[in-house]
Amino acid sequence: MFGKRSTSGVAEQAPVVQTPAPAAQSAPAAPAQEKKKADKPAPAAPPKASKGKKTEEYYDVKTQIFGALIDTIDLSQLARMDTDQAREEIRDIVNDIITVKNVVMSISEQEELLDDICNDVLGYGPLEPLLARDDIADIMVNGANTTFIEVDGKVVETDVRFRDNLQLLNICQRIVSQVGRRVDEASPICDARLPDGSRVNVIAPPLAIDGCSLTIRKFKKDKLTLDQLVNFGSITPEGATILQIIGRVRCNVIISGGTGSGKTTLLNCLTRYIDSDERIITCEDSAELQLQQPHVVRLETRPPNLEGEGTVTMTDLVKNCLRMRPERIIVGEVRGPEVFDLLQAMNTGHDGSMGTIHSNSPRECLKRMESMIAMGGFNLPARTVREIICGSVDIIVQASRLRDGSRRITHITEVLGMEGDVVITQDLFLYEMMGEDANGKVAGRHRSTGIGRPAFWDRARYFNEDQRLAAALDAAEVDEPLNN
Repeated sequence: MFGKRSTSGVAEQAPVVQTPAPAAQSAPAAPAQEKKKADKPAPAAPPKASKGKKTEEYYDVKTQIFGALIDTIDLSQLARMDTDQAREEIRDIVNDIITVKNVVMSISEQEELLDDICNDVLGYGPLEPLLARDDIADIMVNGANTTFIEVDGKVVETDVRFRDNLQLLNICQRIVSQVGRRVDEASPICDARLPDGSRVNVIAPPLAIDGCSLTIRKFKKDKLTLDQLVNFGSITPEGATILQIIGRVRCNVIISGGTGSGKTTLLNCLTRYIDSDERIITCEDSAELQLQQPHVVRLETRPPNLEGEGTVTMTDLVKNCLRMRPERIIVGEVRGPEVFDLLQAMNTGHDGSMGTIHSNSPRECLKRMESMIAMGGFNLPARTVREIICGSVDIIVQASRLRDGSRRITHITEVLGMEGDVVITQDLFLYEMMGEDANGKVAGRHRSTGIGRPAFWDRARYFNEDQRLAAALDAAEVDEPLNN
């Protein structure tokens, strides 16, 4: 036990917690026995904290016990223990404090209180139960008293709440400090990540009026594969085969989609089909990609320091990685002028490079790339910019989040070239919505558009994937016309 314990008698078995002695114990007179009964402190009210929403009484009792715990434990000893040992030690001390303070509660209530306090000391407090669930896609904390989660594509409110806004801010600071970043009044906006790669955004007061706003985009513990996306209905087996071939034969790919459509998940899936002997360099704002290949270099941008200096932008990373002898460059999310450097890399011997872009269709993705190049101050004619895009990008894969919350891969589109001043594309694979079923879920089908020889056919033949590509395209054809 590492608590600050007394060396005498019973105190060896329980932590020293300052509690007021009953007044009647110091009165020797016999008549004072009646007063003793009256003055004896009543047992503390049990916290009403079962599976429902926790009450104010629960948080009052928890605050008292937490304060006594902090006064009792030796934090320097705690820091030297692993998580399991520290959790058991804290549980022992909290049990002692509950006994000394004469708190009456059921076994289930006590277990819940123990878990809450352990999470506060060692983890992320009330967020821990949500982070442990693998069915949650997003956690959205809007101040200390309101927390929403996304499950199965639907946003629902939870009973999770924080003690106050200060506790929420402390947990946010604990999260971002693990990746060398900070959030406070001087720097109230921060992007960070959890150890498992889950994306974190924090915006603190005074910008967030009702207390810190914390958003966590959770990653599943078991990384999704294309086979699992097939099981979920996001793509058909034939479409998954086409994507595997695209990843294998070193096509330059842009994954397009709206927020929450599954772009990063799909990018992770595609990278599984990169050969293990290739050198891959990833550039991200916050490191989320988890590639399985042995030769991966992961780069991450850096925000400015307290003096406003030391910023490292995505453009800086993409330019630098060109000097690192990459075979493939993967940009987690293209948001600005770095798209120009990525396109240059795709067109100068780094075949098979990939990135994601926020847009709602393949055609809009092309326009977004033009806009981002213009944002960088490149004074180039529009036709030249489009020629650069056409010479660099081979495939655009569109991911969409439908109105029922499901995610679908809706387009696999080739970029063919220019016809006049217009970029020419052709769809290889489409998702066609056909209505909804009895449960309100969107019904639809994936289908090939009937193109037998895609533009990357010669590349597929070079990698001995042409026969598999032809079989997948043939199997995905349907007899009925589109939009029937």
